[in-house]
Amino acid sequence: MALCPKVRPFSLGYLSSRRNPACQMASRPSTPHTGKPDSLHRRVSLVGAPTDSVVPVLDQWVQEGGNVDKRKLRDMIKELRFYRRYKHALEISQWMTDKRYSPLTSGDVATRMNLMTRVHGIEELEKYFNSIPQQLKNLDVYIALLNCYAHIRSVEKAEDAMQKLRDMGYRKPLAYNILMNLYYRAGSKEKMDCLMHEMDEKGIYVDVYTLTLHLSSYAAASDSEGIVKILTRMESDPRIVLDCYAYATAAYVYSKLGLVEKALEIIKKLEGLIPTSKRRTFIFDCLLGLCVWIGKKDELYRIWELYKEKIFNKGYISMLSALMTFDDIEGAEMIFEEWELRGLSYNFRIPNVLIGAYCRCGHLGKANALVDKGVVKGVDPPSATWYILAGGYIADNQVPKAVEALKKAISVCPPDWKSRMNTVVACLEFLERHSDVEVKEEFARSLEGKGVFTEIVRDNLLGFVKAGKSES
Repeated sequence: MALCPKVRPFSLGYLSSRRNPACQMASRPSTPHTGKPDSLHRRVSLVGAPTDSVVPVLDQWVQEGGNVDKRKLRDMIKELRFYRRYKHALEISQWMTDKRYSPLTSGDVATRMNLMTRVHGIEELEKYFNSIPQQLKNLDVYIALLNCYAHIRSVEKAEDAMQKLRDMGYRKPLAYNILMNLYYRAGSKEKMDCLMHEMDEKGIYVDVYTLTLHLSSYAAASDSEGIVKILTRMESDPRIVLDCYAYATAAYVYSKLGLVEKALEIIKKLEGLIPTSKRRTFIFDCLLGLCVWIGKKDELYRIWELYKEKIFNKGYISMLSALMTFDDIEGAEMIFEEWELRGLSYNFRIPNVLIGAYCRCGHLGKANALVDKGVVKGVDPPSATWYILAGGYIADNQVPKAVEALKKAISVCPPDWKSRMNTVVACLEFLERHSDVEVKEEFARSLEGKGVFTEIVRDNLLGFVKAGKSES
């Protein structure tokens, strides 16, 4: 469980796509394709390798008499962008005008600029921008240019693009939010303040994204007064609907600064969003994490009792993890029993929290009993469970059992599973001292075969073990 919400602004792509379709970065396609047995969409979708070109597919479709219209091509570009197939999306955009002789619109230009930045870089983008007919260089195109410069974090060039927008009479929040986001990522809090002051002076609507970016800035600086100022402004504006992120960010900073009472006030407001929010699980996790941060175990239990009937496996994991930060094993055992009685789908991640706690406390009998209980229910323990047990055995100096547990973990682990090296090293050291060469090498090869570490790392690690033995 994340014990506190991360302080971060909305993504630049999200800001760009909310208000201006010409500048969408990666929004989900609005019209899903059915993928008919023989359609242009299907043929393009089958070009999987990013290095392959979709132009021959487009040409062949036309040669076979297939119908093509601009709307469907634009939908396809939008979908390809969503799946980060920027090169293929750019090829279709260029093909539309080069091969189909479709008139180029400012929206097409803005889309192509964003794609070109990702595929060819900013220099090619600038060459393309300079070649655009002047009549097409409208506000959408300059917002796209600003977006491209913000994408590569070029503050100076982004500011130049923003000035051009000002000169053109631009008075909407989107471009300001893009530049505000860039300033946030650059750590330029003073420039953020100046930009919002400019918006206020010019009467440009300061929307929820502008204020959330500012809230993130004050949170990063642990500025409690700034947070109060922004929250007050957000709450007093009837056009702004405060979301869980804003409240969670504020509560986290208050708790970080030791302002417990203020944090509790925000927790109450955050809690009030649960009945109407579509993000109940996120809010619940935030509430539990904030209770941990301010050290209020009683609040943790209060929130749990209020909402536990509508909480499922993920919520139980969050609650058990929170209780472990208070070393409240008895409380965790009680919550675990509640989970068992509810009869939810058996997920070993839930008993794993208690198994880990038992292993840290040396209660290996209890840990094994929980593993056996899951097996009785017909659920095979995953690699993570055996790994936790291996760590417990290592801590209890029962290395032979740790080796067996780690072998079980390896036997069921997914591809490229990674174990902590201290457990592997301890097991290899034991094998080095107490097993013959074939057993030791078989064990090491099994780790390599499962991707726990590469052959080079394996050889270096075994060399380290041998060197340590020769010195002892």
